[in-house]
Formats: sequence, C-alpha cells, structure tokens
Amino acid sequence: MKITDVEAIPVSVPIPKERQNALGIGKLTKRDAVFVKVTTAGGLIGWGEAHHGRNPGAVASIINNSLKGMVVGQDASNVAGIWSRLYQAQVASHGMGAGSVIAISGIDMALWDIRGKATGWPIYKLLGGASKPILAYAGGGGSLGFGKTEALLDECRGLIAMGFKALKLRIGQAPAIDLARIEAVRKTFGDDVMLMTDANAACSLEDVRQLMPGLDALNVRWLEEPFPGSDQRSYAAAARFGRTPLALGENAYTRYEFREYLERGDIAVLQPDVGKTGGFTEIMRIAAMASGWRVPIHPHGGVTGLDLAAGIHVLAAIDNAGYFESSEGLNPLRELPFASKPYELDKDGCVRPLEAPGLGLDVDEAFLRFHPVIEGPGFV
Repeated sequence: MKITDVEAIPVSVPIPKERQNALGIGKLTKRDAVFVKVTTAGGLIGWGEAHHGRNPGAVASIINNSLKGMVVGQDASNVAGIWSRLYQAQVASHGMGAGSVIAISGIDMALWDIRGKATGWPIYKLLGGASKPILAYAGGGGSLGFGKTEALLDECRGLIAMGFKALKLRIGQAPAIDLARIEAVRKTFGDDVMLMTDANAACSLEDVRQLMPGLDALNVRWLEEPFPGSDQRSYAAAARFGRTPLALGENAYTRYEFREYLERGDIAVLQPDVGKTGGFTEIMRIAAMASGWRVPIHPHGGVTGLDLAAGIHVLAAIDNAGYFESSEGLNPLRELPFASKPYELDKDGCVRPLEAPGLGLDVDEAFLRFHPVIEGPGFV
C-alpha cells in the first residue's frame, strides 16, 4: 500500500455553441475537470476528482508540484494522516487556500478508492452505509439555464420524461423575469414536481427581498447561493425575508467554514462537494457536525462521474442525507471517460450507490490523454 506516484491530469471538452447554456456566471463553453491518479507499490490504482476551480491547470499544478512530494512514500491506508499532513503544510501554513483544499480533495478521493479496491468493498460500505434509494434532482451540469420560457419548459418536459421528480432552475436575471419563469414551470407541471432555484451568487440583497414572497408562494424548496458564501451579513438579512430556505456550500472549504454557517443558523441547506471541500474524509466530518444541528446534506454534484458517484456514496452513509444533484445538460465528462455509468435513475426518480469496489468506476486513461486542458475560462 506504499504510494509510488501521484498525478493530476487536467482535461477539457468543448461544448458546441448550440448547446451552451447561460447561467448567472456566464455561458458554459467547455467542461473542465482534474482527474487524480494515485498508484501504489502493490499495483492498486485509485482515482479521484479535484474540482477544476475554473482553472484546471492551476489545480493540477498544485497537486503535481506541491502535494505529490508529501504523498509519495506514504501508506495509502493512512488516509486521515495524509489529509492532516497536507492540510497543515499547504493550507494552515502559507498555502494556497481554497485551491489547495480542492487539490487535497482529489487525492483523498483517490485514497478512498484504493481502500475500497483493497478490501473489495464499495466506499459507501466502508463509510458504514447501506444501499438505499436517494431522490435525485436535475439541475447540475449547466442545465435549466437562462433562455426563453418555452425552451425551459421543453427542457423540463424532457427531464420529467426521464423520471426526475425534482428540478433546479437557474435564476439571477431579474426578480420579475425569474419569478415568471418559475411560475410558468409550476403552472405547467403542477405541485407534484419539486422545484429548487440556484442564483449562482448573481443576486443583490434587494433582488432577494423582491424574490422571496414569490418563492414562498410557488413552494420553492430552496434558494441556493443568492450571494457569495462570504457575504454573511446578506445571508443573515435574507433569512428574514420569507420562508424559503437558503442553501449554500459548493464553494465552502473544510469543516471550519461549515461550522460558521451552522453556528449562525441562517443556512438551512448545506451542499458540500466531495471534490472541493476536502474529499470523503472531510465531508463525513461536515455531515456529522451538521447532524448535530439537524441540518441535511445535499452534496453539490461534481463535473465527472467520479465526484458524482462519490456524492451518492456519501448520501448512502449519513443519517442526514438529502438529495442527489444530477449533472444534466451536455456533460461529456459525466460518462465518456468511464466503462460504465456513475448512476442510473429509477422509475421513482432515485439513484443508488455503485456496488463495485471503491468508487465503482474504471477510468479510460486514453480518453483523458486525448482531451488535454484548454486554458481559459469555462464560463464567458
């Protein structure tokens, strides 16, 4: 189990213009990802995903040029020890902050994949969980973005036909436009479809003041990231505007940031990402801490099948599990780099964790090498 190599492989796949969805943070022109490969002396190979952080080359560089030297030679089974070693050296002391936590996440995920392959168990079992149906919602991967209302309704029809019982709509254009689009979806598909909203930090405080009465009336499950997560005063104020819960977490790093959200009490839905917030090791700590406040965990859906499968493993293993965020829209990195699918949607709109050892996915390394990173922003 001695680690002999660590490699981060940044990849990019362009999105055709006719399939580029617009969100509050721009138009999605390519899908980026950072695959992390950890090799052991015994021949076991673990794969993980470090979120691209909108700069996949930089994230990969942190792993290949800084973290690799601290991991090679270590015992791959010492997952918590390696996590602490990297955190202390690269985050707590003069490190790169969020970028380093993202990089650690990919290594940690790969180490858990090795653990599963060494024992023959899927990760959810190693975490103490059991296979169970987990409600999935469509809305990740740039889907359900801005555009004409009729196009949005057509996209919703397609997703509902696939079996989804819950949809997350992108908002952040203007309160009147946002509410009209949500109302059109609610009137067309009725109350049997659960609706969430995601603003991608595109709202002002006044926007949320105008949005909240309509969100309440339309029975919206949550309002996600109206502001950056660091804007604590705006979240505290917005929590008093209505009943719709506020959600965030995909841009929060380690248990220390989530502890602050829990202590403040204005965030009712937490969305840590296995590939961003510190890997399996850290998201399980976050989930346990949130359980003490009876706050559910709805993991943010990653880019590739690795992080998506990882989120399902977590949901199958915690007592405060929420919903799974499915990556819809055009996302070639969800399935193409793998020999099998990261999840299947059943007739009830639910998913289950994979049963193969580790994460449960075999990576096509040739695909990764054939799609080298395209530098530049993915959202323009």
